[in-house]
Amino acid sequence: MKKIFFVLLASFLSKSMYAQQTYIQKGKIEFEKTVNIHKILEENFKNDEGGSMLATFKKTMPVTGVSYFDLSFDLNRSIYKPGREIAVTQRIPDWVNGLAAENVVFNDFANEKSSSQKNVFENTYLVQDSLRKLNWKISNDTRTIAGFECRKATAVTMDSVFVVAFFSEQILCTSGPEGFNGLPGMILGLVIPRMHTTWYATKLELKEVKETELVAPKKGKPIKNAELYLKLREVMRDWYSGNNKDRNIWQIMI
Repeated sequence: MKKIFFVLLASFLSKSMYAQQTYIQKGKIEFEKTVNIHKILEENFKNDEGGSMLATFKKTMPVTGVSYFDLSFDLNRSIYKPGREIAVTQRIPDWVNGLAAENVVFNDFANEKSSSQKNVFENTYLVQDSLRKLNWKISNDTRTIAGFECRKATAVTMDSVFVVAFFSEQILCTSGPEGFNGLPGMILGLVIPRMHTTWYATKLELKEVKETELVAPKKGKPIKNAELYLKLREVMRDWYSGNNKDRNIWQIMI
């Protein structure tokens, strides 16, 4: 009886150790993007004396809106693009979602290149550049996302936009939602407080990813990130002001 017990125990420990040492090299992740609509309304109506207009808009709009994106990946490539459709009442309103709400981002880690398709007003841009490099600071804080234990990291992008990321070292591809990458594992959670926006993985499918899925977008006018940023500052100078202008630029550039 003791012999059987020890055999079963050894088998259990062996399977447990194997599970802990299993690393994921390819698959498909669904991300849920959530925007706090009421927070954005509060920013837009800062000068609303008495708060009557703000109160009216809050009554007619949900607190948050969501949209979904899929990220397919292997060890050296990833592509992030719009995912499943949801009910209109749950969606992020167009005036909040803003510009470039359906970004397609392809990352080639072997060659350190990125190619993004972004719709801005009536124009479609193909942003071809090197991978985004951020000075990530990794902490010992952890949280579980989509069943994976993730470590916390923080960085600043676009000079002043604070970013919080949660990444899993169990998933070997160093990608993440939108253009964020560069951590020792997949980013499964992303928070940008100034945009009142979060991205969290809801599920991971362990599946073969076809070569035809992991290809860079080709539609759009070729442009570099620095050129696009200058163009946006010029275009939006007379159309938007303050937080609205900045938020729209951030939405496009991320």
